[in-house]
Amino acid sequence: MQVNFENVGIRYRSIINKIFDYTLEFTGNNFDNAIVTLSFANEEKIRDLNNQYRKVDRATDVLSFPMLDIVYPQKLKDFSSEVSPDGSLYLGDIVICPKVAKRQAREYKHSKKREVTFLALHGLLHILGYDHIEKSDEAVMQNTAEEILNKFNIRRKKNV
Repeated sequence: MQVNFENVGIRYRSIINKIFDYTLEFTGNNFDNAIVTLSFANEEKIRDLNNQYRKVDRATDVLSFPMLDIVYPQKLKDFSSEVSPDGSLYLGDIVICPKVAKRQAREYKHSKKREVTFLALHGLLHILGYDHIEKSDEAVMQNTAEEILNKFNIRRKKNV
């Protein structure tokens, strides 16, 4: 998987790349030429995006903008007609607000690294069709995220 990073610090890039690659494998969405863009935005920018696209006038932690209309349990292979002539499949964009992530990390008593990687993964899972509107869907999404993060020893308790 190719992740295009925008305004994302070096310290997060390697682990996010690994988590995203593993997530595609773990969820049965193996697709070598999948592309996603991940960017960091300040509170003002993410508030504007949240207001524009969700009609919620406040800063938020993460927003996902899927390019495909995937509904879990659909898989990327079901979207072969969307593959570009170069063989790539653009999945969408994820925007994270590091300042909100930092506040949430303090609130949940874990590291900023754990919070940022969780938010990045959460965004990718949304792009892959996972949701948390219904309690049962929320449980599937949360369990999937925890299992993936545990694989990389990124747990709720503090780690750097």
